[in-house]
Amino acid sequence: MTDRNDHEHDHGTRQGGGIAIGRMTGGAVASGRKARAEDRSERVARPAPRGDGLAPVPQQAPGEGGIAVGELEGGALAAGPEAEAVDSTREPLPVPPALLTAVRELRGQLPLLARAEGDGLDAVDGELADLEEEAERTGRADRGRLERLRSLLTGGATVAAGLASALAVVQAISQLLA
Repeated sequence: MTDRNDHEHDHGTRQGGGIAIGRMTGGAVASGRKARAEDRSERVARPAPRGDGLAPVPQQAPGEGGIAVGELEGGALAAGPEAEAVDSTREPLPVPPALLTAVRELRGQLPLLARAEGDGLDAVDGELADLEEEAERTGRADRGRLERLRSLLTGGATVAAGLASALAVVQAISQLLA
């Protein structure tokens, strides 16, 4: 008795089928042996909801290492041996008015503090200024910037961390990142 797929066994590994998707909210797709795809886009806002219905799945699934997508808005897909798809998108977060107010208050208090070399105040002031400018310009802030600022203010390496306005900034950032 012979296997109907003997020809696949003769070549070592079997490729397998492809990927069929109705709707995907990402941007990287890879297909086939050692294929690689990466999405590093920056999304400003989530797309508007498209309703409760399902997106149409392509009528026929693709063959070996293939990918078929009905609707694609982000994410990552890979098909086939050693294929890789990476979604490295970043979505800036909306800055609430309370955070912007706390940032401005803390920036206003920094010049009142005694300065010493290595006090970390320049780093804090720089992150606050960048956050304020980005928030005023776009209404949003990069997650990494918020994490760095929170780390500066909670790490104990700066006298600014003892100010009540610094606590307000840390609390507002923590709520936003939660």
